[in-house]
Amino acid sequence: MPADCRMADVGELHTQLKSALGGSQIVLDGTTVDRVDTAALQLLVVFQHEARKRERQVQWAGVSAPLYDAASQLGLAEALALPAKKPA
Repeated sequence: MPADCRMADVGELHTQLKSALGGSQIVLDGTTVDRVDTAALQLLVVFQHEARKRERQVQWAGVSAPLYDAASQLGLAEALALPAKKPA
């Protein structure tokens, strides 16, 4: 995932996620995300839903604090199946 994961980059992210649905294993790396907005989080929720519908499991290689915090504030950490936040 890009470091700046906001509305301007959602189109490119959507394309990448759509192609990932064709794979047998889906691993997202959110470790470099510095900025994220609601549009990107909504896209990720829809992606998770579509992956489940296709019986694909999405795993996270890692999640940055900004990504985790934004998802948690919106109540989306569970819907995105984010790993537990590690203590600082």
